Amino acid sequence: MKKYEAVFILDIRKADDDGTSFSTEFAELIASFGGVMGETVPMGRKQFTYEIDRRKAGLYLDFFFELDPLKVIEIKDKFKLDPRVLRNLIILDERPESPTTNIKLNME
Repeated sequence: MKKYEAVFILDIRKADDDGTSFSTEFAELIASFGGVMGETVPMGRKQFTYEIDRRKAGLYLDFFFELDPLKVIEIKDKFKLDPRVLRNLIILDERPESPTTNIKLNME
């Protein structure tokens, strides 16, 4: 399994509960595919720079999870047809586990 980060922009008109039900549904989907759900970060409502489908703002959600790469394709296909989702992006999370502390500075 690989680590992924997914950002979803939801239509405010169709997400009544600030994305709570969508977050629960997404976590259940990851678990049903045999993945491990990590952190969920609700980023709130944000204005768009340009309109998306005549919408001027959206509800942003950020998810971190581990999943088999073949299942990620199924997730992308599923949410491509979901009317609540305006945009989504799923990327490989390649950040290091901890910051490097071996850097020494000479301040003489």
